[in-house]
Amino acid sequence: MTTRSDPVRSFAALVAVVAASALVLQYGLLIGRAPASGSVLFLTVRFFSYFTILSNLLVLLVTASAAFAPESSWGRWFAQATVRGGVALYIGVTMGIYATVLRQLWEPQGAQWWADSSLHYAVPTLYLAWWLFAVPHGTLRWAHVLRWLLFPAGYLSWVLARGIWAREYPYPFLDLAAHDLPVVLRNCSGVFALLLMLGSVLVLVDRWRGRVLGVVART
Repeated sequence: MTTRSDPVRSFAALVAVVAASALVLQYGLLIGRAPASGSVLFLTVRFFSYFTILSNLLVLLVTASAAFAPESSWGRWFAQATVRGGVALYIGVTMGIYATVLRQLWEPQGAQWWADSSLHYAVPTLYLAWWLFAVPHGTLRWAHVLRWLLFPAGYLSWVLARGIWAREYPYPFLDLAAHDLPVVLRNCSGVFALLLMLGSVLVLVDRWRGRVLGVVART
């Protein structure tokens, strides 16, 4: 029997499949370089040290739970407006920074191009469309914008600490070996300013969509 929620769950399943495929492909490409680049464990840690990977993984968790287990305890947790909105922020920033800052630094070919394009363009576009058109709106508050910064702050602490230990950084603008600390801190400030700006836009969009759908946002 078809229900009104079927298109929403089907859309979520599509996003989840694309995200999972891209993550598996990227991991396989990375591990395929293990003999020359280090142990599988070291490369796995490197894999999960990219914000791109973590944001795509969050997309996978949110959409897979919505598609396949919406009534489970973890499905209900990932269905919270603040969780879905935060993931929209993270994946949106992933796409924005890659398109404007990182894309010019390399020219991926073949399978790497597919993985790169999926992680940075296809998954963000699909998830943002799903978030905008397929989920309830009208309950996000301004306080959520500040809460959303906790995950990037924790991530930043991790990659800087790992970079000092492993002498490698996932992104050139965080590289303390190539830049002085004030430069890296300025770059980080720019990223957090972008997070604040886009987070505020997401709250405004959520409230607008809430009014369109007849839901009154709480202040």
